[in-house]
Amino acid sequence: MKLLICISVTSLLSICCTAQTDSLATSADSTKAKSTITFGTVYCTNADYYGQAANEKLSYLAAAVSYHHKSGLYLTGLAYRILSDTTNQIASAENISAGIEFNISKRLSADISYNHTFYPAGSPFLQAGNPDNASATLAYDAWVKPSISVDYAFGKTSDLFATAALGKTIALGSISKKDLLRIAPAISVVGGTQKYYQTYVTQKKLADSLLGIIFPTTPGQGTGNSSYTKTISSFNLLSYNFKMPLDYYRANYVVEASCQLSMPAKNAQAGSGKLNSFFSVSFYYQL
Repeated sequence: MKLLICISVTSLLSICCTAQTDSLATSADSTKAKSTITFGTVYCTNADYYGQAANEKLSYLAAAVSYHHKSGLYLTGLAYRILSDTTNQIASAENISAGIEFNISKRLSADISYNHTFYPAGSPFLQAGNPDNASATLAYDAWVKPSISVDYAFGKTSDLFATAALGKTIALGSISKKDLLRIAPAISVVGGTQKYYQTYVTQKKLADSLLGIIFPTTPGQGTGNSSYTKTISSFNLLSYNFKMPLDYYRANYVVEASCQLSMPAKNAQAGSGKLNSFFSVSFYYQL
């Protein structure tokens, strides 16, 4: 998991880079590495941060553009607009990312990236206090695809996350000779620290107080509570996740509908014990 607002840089690259190779696998040239530019749009019913969600529902639209060099280097830009955002700003958040994908062996691959998100003051995103993220992922491409990712998020605080995932891509067939239907079910377990949540609570209280809203808190929360401080600083399980995307591939574009169910773990500060659901519809076009 990288940016984890239903759309991720890794997903953008992996979906789009296979759009030309897999849907037209009969072409010998389609398997040759080449540089590409990809444009994408996404609608998502809520913002996802490692299987957790903010107190308020954050449905949003996102637009993305990515340049992927044949060497594996890539640059990506994302912009988000929360549908309930009442400010005059065009975007509710913007993100830039740079990274590199490379093969270690025939089946083992790696991805190393860094991204920064620009959040306006009073942003409702759960992770707004940590706008910077450095990430590394290892994936093994076999009958099933296990992967492990480590993310270091930092800004007003700093947090460490680890994600273990297992996925399987299943071809469902074609409607015509130039398309392909796929599903790619995946399960994952996320662990990490939660100092970002204290920043979220502080900023949320301030924003709500200006509107005369009382922010609901859990007994024992607060910067002066040593037990709470220890809890958010400790590395604990955060969520259990299941994701089911359905992809329709053509030569130059991909349409995806995806549903994710996430159960925050017992020690998760954001919505522990409450099942979160995230549904998204995406469109990607590759040059």
